[in-house]
Amino acid sequence: MLDLLRPTSILHLVKVARFHVYSHALPRRDLTAGPGLRMSPTASLRNGSRIALGRDVHIGERCCLWAGDASGRITLGDNALLGPEVFITASNYGTRPGTPIMDQPRIEEDVVIGADVWLGARVTVVAGVTIGDGSIVGAGAVVTRSLPAGCIAVGIPARVVAWRDGRPLEEGRS
Repeated sequence: MLDLLRPTSILHLVKVARFHVYSHALPRRDLTAGPGLRMSPTASLRNGSRIALGRDVHIGERCCLWAGDASGRITLGDNALLGPEVFITASNYGTRPGTPIMDQPRIEEDVVIGADVWLGARVTVVAGVTIGDGSIVGAGAVVTRSLPAGCIAVGIPARVVAWRDGRPLEEGRS
């Protein structure tokens, strides 16, 4: 108990509380969410006014939903399930040589996660991606391109390896 009264411990608690308000409480107040939202208190949000969540969405521990500063939106459909440490961003930096990354213009594109989508632990979804309804993305995948509805995708970059309805992989390709 004595350790909690040390000035450094008190300062740390204040910093943790401030971060929680900055990355969770304030942005959550601005987001649009349907009924039944279950969001871990350790989730990190940016620009909540550009985040829209359907009904019965579950956002796991230490997930990050970072909408763009100017225009990039994040939308999750009904019954979307995000495992722990999923990272979704609607904003990215440019990569022109000769200009420091931090000085590059931001590239903002909407991210749309369909209804009944399951993103496994530590999945990363980058700006401009749409994941179709009913899809599953395996743990640790990095989604750099849009995925069709009903697929099962894994890997870096994520690629379709099966279909939820059991049809052969070749039938789903266009």
